[in-house]
Amino acid sequence: METYPVDKIYRQIEPGSVLLVCTENKGVPNVMTMGFQMMIQHDPPLIGAIVGPWDYSYKALVKNQECVLSIPGIDIIEKVVDIGNCSGDRDNKFEKFNLTITPASIVQAPMIEDCLFNIECKVVNTELVDRYNLFVLKAVAAWKNPEKDKIKPFHHHGNGIFSTEGESINLQDRMTKWKIFQD
Repeated sequence: METYPVDKIYRQIEPGSVLLVCTENKGVPNVMTMGFQMMIQHDPPLIGAIVGPWDYSYKALVKNQECVLSIPGIDIIEKVVDIGNCSGDRDNKFEKFNLTITPASIVQAPMIEDCLFNIECKVVNTELVDRYNLFVLKAVAAWKNPEKDKIKPFHHHGNGIFSTEGESINLQDRMTKWKIFQD
């Protein structure tokens, strides 16, 4: 074994697919790129999302207590990176990056049709926002884009390095303790 920089360990743990966070404030939609999130629980589905005051979307999330988490595919990876390199206080990112939006069913924030999935969320806990910028979101509706079935999501490993999902290994028969959660 050899030492590894602690401040780079996130690149190895990698929290999940890169997401686009859609918010709405006073009728104006915004989208930001997010790489730090985690599933917290299955039922109800709770998701931890890091959105800080440095993000333009932060104020809308605090005020409205809702958002849409959109899971982009590798087909729009360059747009997703570019979305993360600009701010909603200066740019209408939906227009700038030619994203197709559609209304959500429960929340005011829009969904992105160009993505694989859209998850409508309500903020259910803000106890860790001041300390860690961690919002706990409850998924209240979810949508799949069937036209994107063959497109893979992607993951961020830091410093501009991304990966896609590889071959799946099915070990469902070994998951004896967790069969209740299998499809």
